Parts: sequence; structure tokens; C-alpha cells
Amino acid sequence: MKAIRIVRPGEPEVLELTDVEAPLPGPGQVRVEVYGTALNRADLLQRRGAYPAPAGAPADIPGLEFSGVVEDVGEGVDESAVGSWVMGIVGGGGYAEMLVTEETHVVPMPRGLKFVECAAVPEAFCTAYDALVLQGGLREGETVLIHAAGSGVGTAAIQIARAFGASRVFGTASAGKLEALEERGLPLDVPIDYRRKSFRDVIRRETDGKGVDLILDLVGATYWTDNIASLRTRGRVVLVGLIGGTMAQLNLGVLLRRRLRVIGTVMRSRTDSEKADLAEKARTELLPRFESGELFPVVDRVFDLPEAAHAHSYMEENQNAGKVVLRVRA
Repeated sequence: MKAIRIVRPGEPEVLELTDVEAPLPGPGQVRVEVYGTALNRADLLQRRGAYPAPAGAPADIPGLEFSGVVEDVGEGVDESAVGSWVMGIVGGGGYAEMLVTEETHVVPMPRGLKFVECAAVPEAFCTAYDALVLQGGLREGETVLIHAAGSGVGTAAIQIARAFGASRVFGTASAGKLEALEERGLPLDVPIDYRRKSFRDVIRRETDGKGVDLILDLVGATYWTDNIASLRTRGRVVLVGLIGGTMAQLNLGVLLRRRLRVIGTVMRSRTDSEKADLAEKARTELLPRFESGELFPVVDRVFDLPEAAHAHSYMEENQNAGKVVLRVRA
């Protein structure tokens, strides 16, 4: 089969389309013919040698999500699964014509969506749902701040926040991405151009100094102080990304006095059982909302698999509003 391999750590040109042996499904696994996959920040880090694949995942084939068709099954899996249209999250190996994953980790594709659209769903929406609802405990009527609102996870988080009852959704992004969100039918209640305004000041003004209930942070250290200042008493911040750095100073007294909660989360290092639990939640809580049209994937641009290096360069320019997808099969 064809796959994109990282031949050595480095810039996008180290991604090469090569022939590799197709993986075989083990007990409890399915082999999927991949039709689409999508880029994530973790792929860029892995390419640079800064984020190695977890045990059991291909060490040199990136890709954390997929859409495709079950082509073969391992021992213990009902053969009726062959031919199923599925999507899911993997620890790696998505940039390939085939991959293997646990049967319990796949989710049926929503009716009415294409493969290229479903490739943009698993990582973004599962991350946003897990962070806001399962980890952050979003309750109806609460206010939410979403950082990097124009990213893949950000566009999913706007929809998840509204679907699960948020009363007001604040979001930070560049002016261009805020405009793109409007065009894609994802307007924020309070859009904040982080290059021109302090989100801390905007939130204090818009909430009469009380702050928001929940923050989804995909940035990290550079936003830390203002995040804490932007939370209301008993507020929560869920930390998902660290593109703004890993080290920040923390006044523990503020956490105690205002009874704040800081929650860190990541998908890639979770156990198989944790991933299976999340897949089941996606089946029951998210799939019906995609089929009703309440949730929808946001695809910024589609590249063909041989263009993976160009796709990485495009994403590193930070111009995408939504997901960057790789089309593996037409």
C-alpha cells in the first residue's frame, strides 16, 4: 500500500510517499481502507521529532484520524463488519491507504456525509466534546470561552458548546478567521480579535466583571494568567494545547479563594478502554446530532495524499479556518 512516511525529523519535505507493507488485523481489530484523513498539530510535532508515536502505532506514519471502509477483520470480530463505512481516532498511521484499529474504536459514518467530510470529524469533535462536556462538565446556561476558535477543534467546540446548552460563546481568533467563522455559519456571541484586544478585558466588560464559567484553551502558557483572571468563581479551564508554551507561573492562592479547577487532557496517550468509552459516547451523543444537521464538519481545504508536505506547510502558515484534510482515495 501507499503511505506517507517521515523519513527523518525535519521540515515538510521529509514527508515522502512510499510503498509499505499493509498491516494485518489482530484479534479484536479491523482493517480499514482509508478514504480520508486530516491534519492535527500533533502531526507537525511528530514530523519534527518532538512528539513520538505511542506504543503500538506506526512510528513513521503520522495521522490521528480517518474515514473509510472496513476491508478485513481479525479474530473475534463479526465478519458482517466488512463493508461498513466508519471513522475514528488512531494513535498514528492515518496517512496511509490502510490501517488497523480496535473494533471498539470505530464509529459509523453519519448518513449523508462524504468520506472527505467525515475525515474532519473524529479528532476535532471528540476532543471538543470530551474537553467541554466530559472533562469540563459544561452545564446548560453556562458561558464558555474558546481559544483558537478558528482551528479544527475550535470550530467543533463552538458547535458542541451550543449543542450542550451554553448561553454565550466567546472566542479568540485573528480577524480573518473570525470572518471565516461567520461565513461558515459559526458566528460567536462575542468574537475577540486577539491581535487587537485583550480577551481578559473583553470578558470582564461583557460579564460585568464576573468572568466565564468554562474555558477551552488550545494555546497554553501565554494565555495562562489572563485565563485565570477571566474565570468566574468555581470556573474551570480545560487545557488541551500548548502551542503558546508549557511553562507558566501560578498563584495557588487564587485557585483556593475562587475555587477554580484546572483540567489537563490529551487523547493520544489514553488506554484502549478509555478510547473505546469515548467512541461509544460519540456514537450515542454526537452521531445523531450530525445526522440531524445540528453538528457539521468544517473543512478548510483538501489535499491529495501525495501532497501531504504541501498540506503541512499550509497548516504551519496558520491560515486555515477549520480542518485540513488529506484525500487518500477518490
